[in-house]
Amino acid sequence: MSRFYATTPIYYVNGKPHIGHAYCTTVADAAARFHRLLGEQTYFCTGTDEHGQKVQEAAEKRGIPPQQHVDELAEAFRGLLPKLHITPEQFIRTTEPRHKAVVARALQQLWDNDLIEKRSFAGWYSTAAERFWTEKDLVDGKCPDTGQEVVWLEEANYFFLMSRFQQPLIDAIESGKMRILPANRANEVLGFLREPLLDLCISRPKSRLSWGIELPFDSEYVTYVWFDALLNYVTAIGGFGAEADNAATLGEGAAPASGDKGTFETWWPHVCHFLGKDILTTHAVYWPTMLMALGLEPPRQYCVTGWWLMDNTKMSKSLGNVVDPLSLKDTYGPEVLRWFLLREMAVGQDANFSEAGLVKRNNTDLANDLGNLVQRTTALVHKHFDSQVPTLPEDRDPSPLLTSAIHLASYLCGEDTPFELTRSAQQVWPVEKTVDELKLHVTLADIMTLVQRLNQVLASDQPFKTVKTDKDAAAVTVYHALEGIRIAANLLWPAIPHTAEAILERVGWTRGVLPLADINWGDLPEGSAVPKGAGLFPRYKLDAPKDAAKPAPKPAKKAKQKGLPEITIDNAIGYDDFAKLDLRVGVVKVAEPVRKSDKLLRMEVDVGELGLRQVLAGVAKHLTPEQLVGTRIQVLTNLAPRKLMGLWSQGMMMLAETDDGRLVPMRPDGDAPAGSKIA
Repeated sequence: MSRFYATTPIYYVNGKPHIGHAYCTTVADAAARFHRLLGEQTYFCTGTDEHGQKVQEAAEKRGIPPQQHVDELAEAFRGLLPKLHITPEQFIRTTEPRHKAVVARALQQLWDNDLIEKRSFAGWYSTAAERFWTEKDLVDGKCPDTGQEVVWLEEANYFFLMSRFQQPLIDAIESGKMRILPANRANEVLGFLREPLLDLCISRPKSRLSWGIELPFDSEYVTYVWFDALLNYVTAIGGFGAEADNAATLGEGAAPASGDKGTFETWWPHVCHFLGKDILTTHAVYWPTMLMALGLEPPRQYCVTGWWLMDNTKMSKSLGNVVDPLSLKDTYGPEVLRWFLLREMAVGQDANFSEAGLVKRNNTDLANDLGNLVQRTTALVHKHFDSQVPTLPEDRDPSPLLTSAIHLASYLCGEDTPFELTRSAQQVWPVEKTVDELKLHVTLADIMTLVQRLNQVLASDQPFKTVKTDKDAAAVTVYHALEGIRIAANLLWPAIPHTAEAILERVGWTRGVLPLADINWGDLPEGSAVPKGAGLFPRYKLDAPKDAAKPAPKPAKKAKQKGLPEITIDNAIGYDDFAKLDLRVGVVKVAEPVRKSDKLLRMEVDVGELGLRQVLAGVAKHLTPEQLVGTRIQVLTNLAPRKLMGLWSQGMMMLAETDDGRLVPMRPDGDAPAGSKIA
């Protein structure tokens, strides 16, 4: 059986959790759930990083011991998880005795193998980043990571001989043995590795930092925070003798991955590290070289997430623009917040956070599409079919549109089922494909295509009318609508687990969430009870701020001004000429470089009822494929096809040129779906 070991970075306890922590943990939780749907053996671990200088200083300011300080903050992170319906198998803390033992054993092994040596060292030290910088690294004399002051330090420290593992690391990345997604992040790491890899300072003298794990070979030093923190991924699943420590720490009944002998060999290296782009070098350079030095394989996979921005600025406690996820959860509910986080950000890219955006996602996807579908369908059952799943009449086939929904559901679940391509098939991919690529925002968009199709079926078949004259025809539509809802809810379970389980019960299904391989259209038992329930997702409307400026009064009409200069327009066209242009909203599903071209990108663009178009655009020097996938663009669809580099371009992406010569896509605003005409 395939295995998937999902981890988040263990979060540093220098403040309470914010939306960035909630996002990364929600993505890891959803990915783990999707892999369970795919039938894989799955384990999910998160936790807190509790040593280091910032923790020591924060505790000193509060006048309490460091352990008391981290105990309080660790509970804030642990307490966030159930409130967002996040269910890890394990929550690990680096101050636990079992983890300290693993770190000591690993350090001793490296020391014994002459892979750690003591050196005198001088450099600019940043307390905020807890690392040394060279003169050329500094930006305006300050730390390039945090922008804060640095101090010059000269001291002896211990160094891990990381430079010895530069070429093996490059080989692991280039061979695909260590997969980094999205691909541009792998290129970023390889770019870093084009320069000579330096050895890594892994200690701090106790005279400067006492809050850490003591080096087993020198009691005057503690280990550097990253060397300590990264080994949590090994401790959690029993590496370096931790299986006995785990069993003792976690107790009887702990998740199987945590305590059984041999569990490390079972789970490693089937790991996927979910992490923010700001700690990519630490995880994709320091960590795999440490593992290689310890005789272990590098991690199998990385999923590198972007940042949530506020007004196009990275959220930061120092700027005071950090969003509290619990305040949003209390207002809109945890499932709405989960949905927004997973649907709004294309994995690997930055995204702007706004409460208005969250409300729009709720109202459009959850209230209008999903909630309305469930309510309309079950209301028909209660009113006309005795609150039971209708019995399918013999010799009555579903309508063509309903048949396409059946085929679409089967296709999403991985069946090789043909169905009409221009309406939907080319616009979606099987769940397994997008989950494997960790494009969860695309996965959810594809599943919502099924929800939207089912809504179209109700609008087209009109069972609320046909039930009065042809109850058998209505029964066919209602049964299959319930079945489609069941499958959609099953597929949406990783994103909105509690709501999905409630929907399954609402449509008369009592067997719970199933793996994709066990999902079959037509398994919904006829005659099973369909319970009544309240609406699933209320619509929200944001109130304008009390101090919001009132709209300016309309200016009085002025007399027509005379003497305005005449305007001459070169190559002027008439309205009839403009009306010939078929401009549409398009959603980029695939984007990739064109071989042997340094300018062209090839895109597959969903333009609604016009199907999937291949569009070539000369933007490779201005945009990466990852910046385009999942985004909405404006497409001219009735331009005569043109062959470029042996490939047909079946449309034109509309672009604007900035003052500095950059090309940027024209983005459609509002909620218009793919294929909407731009007038």
